[in-house]
Amino acid sequence: MSDTTFHWTEITAPPAYGDPATLALIAECLAGDETAFTLLYQAHASIVYRLAYSVLQHKEDAEEVLQDSFDYAFRRLRQYNPNKSAFKTWLYQITVSRCRNKRRRKWLPSLPLNMLGEHVTPKDTHPLPDEQLMLDDQQVTVWQALSQLSPKLRETAVLRYYDGLSYQEIGQILGIPAKTAESRMRLAHKALKQLLSGLDF
Repeated sequence: MSDTTFHWTEITAPPAYGDPATLALIAECLAGDETAFTLLYQAHASIVYRLAYSVLQHKEDAEEVLQDSFDYAFRRLRQYNPNKSAFKTWLYQITVSRCRNKRRRKWLPSLPLNMLGEHVTPKDTHPLPDEQLMLDDQQVTVWQALSQLSPKLRETAVLRYYDGLSYQEIGQILGIPAKTAESRMRLAHKALKQLLSGLDF
């Protein structure tokens, strides 16, 4: 590894982002501790999967993105800099990139709103299995409306609605200015209002 690579042991001031527990796990991973890799994966796998599933709305694709994202992150873990972003933000950047690659290779079906009354719902647009029983009819309808958005608007809406990220964080993850993220969110909100118009909320 080149001497110019970011070294955790050389940090002399508290990083701008990241919690001590996560940074400690990363340091242990970089020292070759296999258990630390497992713990780091377990601590973040659920949020990475949730993001991938929300963007792709396909269980198998989300699982593949989950594995690809961590494989990439672990191989480049030394490149993560806590003075530039939170570890979760860095992971989200990787995950969104993998989702886009997956989307380029595969046509993802969407669920028209006129199918809301059908008894059978395509599993590709269904909420996460462990959340199905916790969703009421309105939440399911919003989820299905979200599937109608363009990929760019869906990415922004997922990060904003489901994770409550700021526009600056969303912009960092998507590689766009914060103002662009805010503009996309307005468009997404407008589109969702149109899709959900006429429904009893």
